[in-house]
Amino acid sequence: QVQVVDSGGGLVQPGGSLRLSCAMSRNKWFANFNVAWYRQAPGNERELVARINSARRTNYADSVRGRFTISRDDAKNTVYLQMNSLKLEDTAVYYCNAQFRDVDAWGQGTQVIVSS
Repeated sequence: QVQVVDSGGGLVQPGGSLRLSCAMSRNKWFANFNVAWYRQAPGNERELVARINSARRTNYADSVRGRFTISRDDAKNTVYLQMNSLKLEDTAVYYCNAQFRDVDAWGQGTQVIVSS
């Protein structure tokens, strides 16, 4: 069974930075996975933040483009989300999602709070 673990959330001031990590349990197919970060703020629906595919092609939500960077280290079975210039509205629980063939795995979520 594929498992992914999200980590790296925390409390940060506006303008600050955080790096989230999405680590997958040992899996020889990790490089084939498409991995995405989603977020859900209280009262809102879950929304896509950024995605990276097996060819390292990326796409971003308009609200984070230019501030967030998604990357992957296939040797470590890990995808990162570098978040810079954080805003109050970035406050949410962030979830990692990994998909390949019939596998659709979600992390447990990591809380990001942007507050002064």
